[in-house]
This record gives sequence, structure tokens and C-alpha cells, in this order.
Amino acid sequence: MITKIRMSPSAASEEFGMACQRLIPWQGDEGEQEPPVGAMACFLPAGGSSDPDCHDQDEVMIVLSGSGTLDLAGETTAFEAGDLLVLPRNLSHVVHNPTDSVLTWVSVYWPLHEPKA
Repeated sequence: MITKIRMSPSAASEEFGMACQRLIPWQGDEGEQEPPVGAMACFLPAGGSSDPDCHDQDEVMIVLSGSGTLDLAGETTAFEAGDLLVLPRNLSHVVHNPTDSVLTWVSVYWPLHEPKA
């Protein structure tokens, strides 16, 4: 069975100081095995910055549109559509969108749930 999900700010909710749409896991059949990864579409408005975030999960950002900068544990890098950014676990990070258009990316993270302390 094909599952099709449309990424759209209208399907997103406020998380991390921006609009985020959870993509994986999706609402499936009862008893369906949970996937090992999570993913979400992120929509950061023009001139905006995400809330600071730090989690015990590795993350990959796939930039779909726009450009911005990433602050990761004291290091800053610029990025644009078509770039892939790797964020190692347990490092504080903030995404900035200094442009006049929406910045959009998909974040894939694993494990799906943060390990219990």
C-alpha cells in the first residue's frame, strides 16, 4: 500500500519556534511496527530563527528551499537549497532565516525516541 503525505505549512503545527509537520511516523494501522527514524518538514518564516534545540538523537537536515545559517555548538555555517547538513546528537543548534522568503527543510532523526537517561 502506498502512503502519500503532502508537505505543507497548512498541515504543520507550532514546534521549536516554527511550523513543523511530522512525516514519520505517520498514522498507520493499529499494531504497525514503529519505524527506527523520525522525520519532519520544517517551515521557518522570513527573518525568523528556530528555538534552541538539543537532543540525544542524530539529525540530518535536507534543505528544500531558501537559504539560512545554522549555529551548532558555537560553529556557524551558511546553507542553501540542495544542501544536506549533519547535526550530531547532544549539540545545541539554532537555524536562522535572514531572507525575505520561507526556509523549508526536512529533518530526519534517529533513533525515533531519545534514549532514556
